Amino acid sequence: MTTDTHTQPIARPIAADTAASPGSAPKVSFVSLGCPKALVDSERIITRLRAEGYELARGHAGADLVIVNTCGFLDSAKAESLGAIGTALAENGKVIVTGCMGAEPENITAQYPGVLAITGPQQYESVLDAVHRAVPPRHDPFLDLVPPEGIKLTPRHYAYLKISEGCNNRCTFCIIPKLRGDLVSRPAGDVLREAEKLVKAGVKELLVISQDTSAYGIDIKYATSLFQDREVRAKFLDLSRELGTLGAWVRLHYVYPYPHVDDVIHLMADGTVLPYLDIPFQHAAPNVLKRMKRPASQEKQLERIQRWREICPDITLRSTFIVGFPGETDEDFEFLLNWLDEAQLDRVGCFKYEPVRGAPANDLGDAVPEEVKEQRWHRFMKHQQAISARRLKRKVGTRQQVIIDEVGPTVAKGRTKGDAPQIDGAVYVSSRRPMRVGEIATVKIERADAYDLHGSAVGF
Repeated sequence: MTTDTHTQPIARPIAADTAASPGSAPKVSFVSLGCPKALVDSERIITRLRAEGYELARGHAGADLVIVNTCGFLDSAKAESLGAIGTALAENGKVIVTGCMGAEPENITAQYPGVLAITGPQQYESVLDAVHRAVPPRHDPFLDLVPPEGIKLTPRHYAYLKISEGCNNRCTFCIIPKLRGDLVSRPAGDVLREAEKLVKAGVKELLVISQDTSAYGIDIKYATSLFQDREVRAKFLDLSRELGTLGAWVRLHYVYPYPHVDDVIHLMADGTVLPYLDIPFQHAAPNVLKRMKRPASQEKQLERIQRWREICPDITLRSTFIVGFPGETDEDFEFLLNWLDEAQLDRVGCFKYEPVRGAPANDLGDAVPEEVKEQRWHRFMKHQQAISARRLKRKVGTRQQVIIDEVGPTVAKGRTKGDAPQIDGAVYVSSRRPMRVGEIATVKIERADAYDLHGSAVGF
């Protein structure tokens, strides 16, 4: 059981150590905070910078300027972002701010009036313009080479594939639509060409992300676009099927449980995409779901989960939940725990509700005391831990395909088809021969603990 990545910092500055001298390439230090969707934004900005001849510095002090891609989902994430901006100003002095907090620039300038520029999320051109003004590029076409797949901040063997921006839902605890706008889907052909380039570059696993993955294409009326020699509809099912032909693992994240999701389960059963579904249920009690204004909350989810497992017995179900939402009663919380017993989800993350400035939930009243939130969170985690341990124990004695993320002298660390990087569990693999990062091995599972598996490689 792990938490989601909305507030998990991802900071991967790389390359040179010293500031630019006359005639050398200008250097930028980059900090990327927040969820995988923000990480993709960072990758796009860095790709553009590298294409224009900029280098990336290892530290703020050795750079010509710093870019901070902020997260504004929760107040704690905003505080973390402001802290990163302050550190960058102290160590460098030239700072450009982008990302979700950039949608409300007054919150940044009130504390740091000296930042060079502030842009909102997905405003790549504005970021590049600000960089050009602060440190003009020195482009050398013989040296400034960018791979076709662009610059990635993830390991070489997996990559996030963002299929849309924004969200049409209006959940009362969330301000993402305010920060990132309504749903804007990418043409299917564009998504597939990007995925194809990634696979050709060595990516073994594509992690499909967006704010609402199963709503993909609604805004463009499922328009078709050309990929290779055929027209492909911008529809969740069609895109998933096409991605599954590229020869990589395809993992689906942030999938709201609309009825048409059932069709994709068949693609999992036949091996086209991974038997893994990340569905942010957030709660189970009808009263809380109503106050949250969650989409598809009227569906009989337990019956659908049972049906999914009938279609694809190996499916791994992951979700996130919020405890202590305004108005959540003791009865609502007990309902949630009982629902978990029925649902038997494999991987679960849990947040204590945190007010977000500008979110409608702030006006609901009936706030849950902090000590009650804390108590419910601990009870939830302990309750789900027992479920997760039982689910994992069922894999002991089986053989699993495992993708290797890290290697050591005697034991490697990897993931099954049922584990996403950074948010789920791991498999610790012993092997007679040295293993390589990115390879996929057949592993016999010998034991399990609450969250992880342990086994031996029996095939490559």
